[in-house]
Amino acid sequence: MDLFTDIKELAEAWGPSGCEGPAGDLAMFMLESYCSEVHASGNNVIGRFGTHQKGKPHLVLDAHIDQIGMIVTGISDDGFVKVDSLGGIDRRLLPTQQVLIYGERQIPGVFSTLPPHLAQGGNKVMTFAEAAIDTGLPKEELEELVSPGDCVKFDVKLKRLLGERVTCGALDDRCGVACILYALELLKGCELRYNVTVIFSCQEEVGERGAKIGAFELSPDIAIAVDVSFAMNTGEDPKKCGELGKGPMIGISPSLSRRVSDKLIACAKAAQIPFQYEVMNGTTGTNADRYSVERGGAETGTVSIPLRNMHTPAEVIDIEDVRLSARLLAEFIKEEQK
Repeated sequence: MDLFTDIKELAEAWGPSGCEGPAGDLAMFMLESYCSEVHASGNNVIGRFGTHQKGKPHLVLDAHIDQIGMIVTGISDDGFVKVDSLGGIDRRLLPTQQVLIYGERQIPGVFSTLPPHLAQGGNKVMTFAEAAIDTGLPKEELEELVSPGDCVKFDVKLKRLLGERVTCGALDDRCGVACILYALELLKGCELRYNVTVIFSCQEEVGERGAKIGAFELSPDIAIAVDVSFAMNTGEDPKKCGELGKGPMIGISPSLSRRVSDKLIACAKAAQIPFQYEVMNGTTGTNADRYSVERGGAETGTVSIPLRNMHTPAEVIDIEDVRLSARLLAEFIKEEQK
């Protein structure tokens, strides 16, 4: 398994919330290499790993397949595409961003902006009501290709930075998907202490909707959400952030199972896997929140990959953190050696 290539392919795949099809198809294809049974349930991708044996607890590994994006709301009289957000996009970065519109075909565009020479009242943060995408096409031609409800994403390709660091959009949470796939690679041929099911869930960015459906369908005993969390950049509070390159962030929260958190920590220490604590005083903002309250409730945990510039087209991760997070998941799942 080439972890860099998998992250690149996943991060560049099309899949804003509600339009996850191409990214889901790619993730399903990758998952078929490890799971005997793989199927789509709505826009969720679900796979059963290994042989499920009676009497073993059921563990679900969850990473969300959707990404932040936009949805077309109309076309203005002067031929600009109007949109609104899918997920929590940072509007400060909208002007001049390049995008792709998924209409009758993929249509490139760019967010228009007034030059500072012409702006009145100084620079201000653009609202989506003001935002307009320029495709270069006249209105009449544009209306044949683009319809209200079509999805839009930032047009970015994954790039290497120095060392093991990479930047792209959609690393939240495609790097979590790659992490789970790598954990399955590590678990090939191992005895497992759990019956393991993988779900790459949809619509996390608009309310963790796919995980809610998946939690009801799968009814696990234990669920671990593999997602991203904040990495130190400039000006952040160190108490609220992890650091790139220093390993997975293990969640501790009243909404999580302390038994699962403690077990993750013990596994990391025993295997000498560097890790970081992520202490939260309420819910986690991840799919773990859905699993903990669905049906009778599952014991939940979070393993988070540190990420800079969240919800932008220039998210940054360290691939070593993905690798270490996968090792931690594998250690948690493997049967203890006697």
